[in-house]
Amino acid sequence: MGVLSGKGLFVEGQLARAMYMSLHLMHRQVVIGALPTMLSEFGRLLLKRTAPHVKLH
Repeated sequence: MGVLSGKGLFVEGQLARAMYMSLHLMHRQVVIGALPTMLSEFGRLLLKRTAPHVKLH
């Protein structure tokens, strides 16, 4: 993108994470399809909510 505008673009933080996740999900949708991508992300969301935030050992 820097070549097109002549300037560099630096993104960090939550915006960078959201952009990366969006790109990752679009790639997965092309490779494995929309339904498997939605199901795997729904499963990941459920596991993330139920996993403990602190290691107990």
